[in-house]
Formats: sequence, C-alpha cells, structure tokens
Amino acid sequence: MDWISLLVFATPVALAALGETVGQRSGVLNIGLEGTMLLGAYLGMVVSLHSGSPWLGVVAAACGGLASAMVLGGLCVGLAADQVVAGTGINLLALGITGALFRGEFGQSGQLLSVPKLPTWQGLDAISVGTVMLACVLAVLFARSGWGLVVRASGEEPDAVEAAGFSSTRVRFGALAIGGVLGGIAGAYLSLGIAGSFAENMTAGRGFVAIAMVTFGRWNPIGVLAAAAGIGYLDSLQYTFQSRGSALPFQLFLALPYLAALAVLVVAGRGRAAPAALGVPYRRGR
Repeated sequence: MDWISLLVFATPVALAALGETVGQRSGVLNIGLEGTMLLGAYLGMVVSLHSGSPWLGVVAAACGGLASAMVLGGLCVGLAADQVVAGTGINLLALGITGALFRGEFGQSGQLLSVPKLPTWQGLDAISVGTVMLACVLAVLFARSGWGLVVRASGEEPDAVEAAGFSSTRVRFGALAIGGVLGGIAGAYLSLGIAGSFAENMTAGRGFVAIAMVTFGRWNPIGVLAAAAGIGYLDSLQYTFQSRGSALPFQLFLALPYLAALAVLVVAGRGRAAPAALGVPYRRGR
C-alpha cells in the first residue's frame, strides 16, 4: 500500500484524535466524539450535495462539530455533569437525528447517493496534508507556548490555572471548541474525502477508536498521529485484500481497527499517566 492511501485512510481518526488530545489535555473527556463525527459527516454531505461545493460542506461540518462541543461544554464544564453520561447522550442524539433526517430526505437506502468530493492533487487533498501539519504545530504549541502551558495545567492542576489569573472554565471551553471543530471536519472527511456519499452510522465507532488513539499516543500529538496511521493501515487492508481476491472473509479486516483499539485499552495503564484532572469537573474554590 502506498503512503498516500495510508494518509487518506488515517486522516479521519487522526484529525478527531488530535482534537480530542487538546480537550483531554485541558481535563475534559469527550465521549461524544463519535456523535460529533457523525453529525459532521451528515452536514458535510447535505451541504455539499445542495451547494455543489465540498468546502462549504466542510465548513458546515465544522460548525456542527462546534455546536456539539458547546453543548457538551455547557453540560460538563458549566453544570459539572458526568462527562461519560453527557457524551453518551450526544452520541445517541446524533445517531437519531442524522438517521431520521437522512431517511426523511433520501429514503432508507442511500446507496445511489453521490456528492462532490474534495479536490485532490496526485491523490492528496488539503485536509489530509493539513492533519500532518496540525500534529506538528500542536506538538510545538504544547511544548513551547504559553497557551500550551495553560491547557496542560488545566488538565493537571486547574486551581493553579485560576491562581495564575486564567479561567479554567474558559480554557476547557476553548479546548472543547477546537476538538469539536476538528471532530466535525473529521466526520466530513469520511463522507467527502473518502466515500463521496453518506450512510447511517457511517462513522462506525471511529470516534471511540480516536479516543483510544489519544491514550495510545500518550497525549502527544506526534504519537497520536502515528497511532492513527496504524489504524488507517488496518482500515485499508479490507480494500487491499478484496482487490487481490483474498479468500479470507472481509469482516475480519473490518474488525481489525477495533481489535487494535481494544488492545490499546488493555495496555493503557502502562507508561505515562493521563492528565491528573481528566474527567474531573472543576468548581472554583472546591
């Protein structure tokens, strides 16, 4: 398999995982990432279909992802709701809304649906290349910038962030906003960059895989990108072996990325620990 195809298949998980890395570094676990990606995939498809512009679809997906993240932020950061429960609710809501809207407009089956795809140059597109560049930029920002220090501190010692004159609540909302936008674009890439279409629940667990890749990459953007590249390679095997006429059932290759994610979760306790305040609601003075 060539590296261009590997990058294309890795991009949805990598982009979502990079956004989740920012959120988790600030102390918020976005279990609703699966729903954010699904909403982005649907909005990207609909807007691209009706406007004829895949880039407008990407913008719509980013806005949808941002809205999803702000709902989660309002519940988890503003109201201190359980992050897992709130995220699960967003996943179920996105699954129901996109499924109902899709069937209402296109019927139960969308196999014949085709939308304009993102333009490419020698197999590459701007989003896949931008994902690699984004990982490098985030790595530098986390290590060298004041913004990165504040985000990391919010995930470790939010009281120290408040003592330094910053608002941990605003930091977490900002990190969630970044993660939501990137998650929405990641979903749009599935429908506009790879499939050129949409199907109900087309994310098929990739949001959860992205969360696992954050752990596997040890909350380091470069490590997360490398982990997502491995998932992209496993995801591409189904097409490689089908084109070669392999006798092995294609379901085996469909399951490989998820088996890898489960393996990551089994060994997640080893090595570097997660941010100390990850998943812990913050209240000033408590």
